[in-house]
Amino acid sequence: MTYIANKTDNAQLSESGTQLGTRNTLRLLIPYFKRNFMEQLKSVWFIVAYLMVFQVLILQLPLVYSLMICFGIFIVMVGLMFFMEGLRLGLMPLGESIGSVFPHKSKMPTILGFAFLLGIGATFAEPAIAVLKAAGSGVSPDKAPLLYSLLNDFSGQLVMCVGIGVGFAVLLGVMRFFYGWSLKLLIIPVVSGLLALSAFFSQNEILQAVLGLAWDCGAVTTGPVTVPLVLALGIGVCRVVSKGNSNNAGFGIVTLASLFPILAVLILALYHYSADDYYGAEKYSGEIYPPATLTEAVTDSPEANTADASNAALFSEQEFNSFVTEGNLDSNHSFALEGGQAVFKDGKIILENPLVVIEKTAAVEAAEVAAWDSGKDMGSAVKQALMDALRAIIPLCIFLFFVLRVVLKQKLTHPEEVGVGVIFALTGMTLFGLGITLGLTPLGSQLGSNVPSTFAEISVWGSTFSAGPMIESGEWGKMIAIIFAFYLGYGATLAEPALNALGDTVERITVGAFRKRLLMQSVAIGVGLGIAAGILKIAYNIPLITMLVPPYLLLLVLTWISSEEFVNFGWDSAGVTTGPITVPLVLAIGLGVGGNVPGVTDGFGVLALASVGPILTVLTVGLITNARKSGNGLEVDSVI
Repeated sequence: MTYIANKTDNAQLSESGTQLGTRNTLRLLIPYFKRNFMEQLKSVWFIVAYLMVFQVLILQLPLVYSLMICFGIFIVMVGLMFFMEGLRLGLMPLGESIGSVFPHKSKMPTILGFAFLLGIGATFAEPAIAVLKAAGSGVSPDKAPLLYSLLNDFSGQLVMCVGIGVGFAVLLGVMRFFYGWSLKLLIIPVVSGLLALSAFFSQNEILQAVLGLAWDCGAVTTGPVTVPLVLALGIGVCRVVSKGNSNNAGFGIVTLASLFPILAVLILALYHYSADDYYGAEKYSGEIYPPATLTEAVTDSPEANTADASNAALFSEQEFNSFVTEGNLDSNHSFALEGGQAVFKDGKIILENPLVVIEKTAAVEAAEVAAWDSGKDMGSAVKQALMDALRAIIPLCIFLFFVLRVVLKQKLTHPEEVGVGVIFALTGMTLFGLGITLGLTPLGSQLGSNVPSTFAEISVWGSTFSAGPMIESGEWGKMIAIIFAFYLGYGATLAEPALNALGDTVERITVGAFRKRLLMQSVAIGVGLGIAAGILKIAYNIPLITMLVPPYLLLLVLTWISSEEFVNFGWDSAGVTTGPITVPLVLAIGLGVGGNVPGVTDGFGVLALASVGPILTVLTVGLITNARKSGNGLEVDSVI
């Protein structure tokens, strides 16, 4: 009787199974997706709100395409939610399975070959690579011909070289785990070589324009795809070859993955310079644009709309009569003195008989600011984002599955989950790419273009009006822009989820000597100082080599005198600061600022300086921590 009762209950459940299953599924999925969405919101809200508030309240300029930007940022968060979940369900299980089995079943050359190909594939799947490809549209071929060609004519080669650089870095990182090499002995010669090569580039007018792009490529590669996959392989190798304490498992490989792409891009630039096939060179096979066409192309873009606004900036006859009779001008205006003779009299400088010219300046009217870019083709944007996602995710998944099934002859555990993960990753990357196009790029570009209004007169992004300087003293205006950049980097870094994970790991490794909060503050301050230095470079048009050499020379000294543990996570701390939100925004802001400061060729280099800052601060704080422990009578080695 008991069996019959249970069978009846099961039959009743099966009859209503669809309804109950749907309801229970929604009960489980809604809180799950809500929690994941809130995680992305926590990492995004500060930097987005900060940028919007700065433009509206400090610069007192309206947010152009505000509705489109808000929609795009929402799409970015939804995309990141699906993408990160897809990594967890799909790509990470594949990477971890291979990383744990490969060292047992394969010989050294096979492992190194896989590591090299994994680095290339992971680079193509990085969301920030799409931003790097799109950065070429704002570079003038007349001012920086080789840089223009790398970002436009040779963009495919550029991405491939970045991938090869990451691949070689992963290969070298695996060899380091096998042979127990010190990270110091790899970092010091590589960085020294990069500085020497960069110094050589800085002596050539054509080559020096490429330096910012090359050093920024190192920051683009260490994103949410590359880091987990290469760490999974590195940890798997460490578990097999380590002979005791494996606290440093995985550390250092992210550092190498951010250095070798710089070298690869510099070599690519040197090759095309020697081949004389870049824009305007003798063997260039592309199209040469006449200067007039280039000017029109820049004018038509919303990022640099400099259309003639003379009709909107003329006084009416009624305003003139009011000025003559009452001496008042209600509209925006500016005074200029022309001619006259300067005389020094009674300790005063007197300008005799000058011509006073009063000009009307157009004010930005909020009613004329569009909420959505009517010229944006949504169908093409969605199609492009989907194709980019397919090209990035599918080849990497096929490669990982081929290695697991054919090379290692291992079955895929939980294939259904992996399949769902791949679909999630595709969906997420498509939405993320679309969100970058609609939200992050317009937001970063217009804010970057408008920031120079603190110290110079500019054409407001997306309009025909001009604004600035906000402060008559250009130096104080530049200081405001630099302070803005510092808090942008500081706040955005504290919001990075990867920094929390790194803080927990470092606190465990150092047995509490280096607290999580101390590490997070050190990294955030370093990134803030780095981005501020990047804006300083652009505002004063300082050569990048001048900004790079001193901190990196100091880094080499700090690296040499620091303990191996602090070198490992100190250099890796730069990798956690270049997240999928930070990179597109900082890159767009840098290019926007560079495009509106007279004499500046481009805005590259901000990410490079943002990466060197946290390494400096972490290693410095690490040395202070060790010194304090030693001063208290404790051995440094016993603490670490």
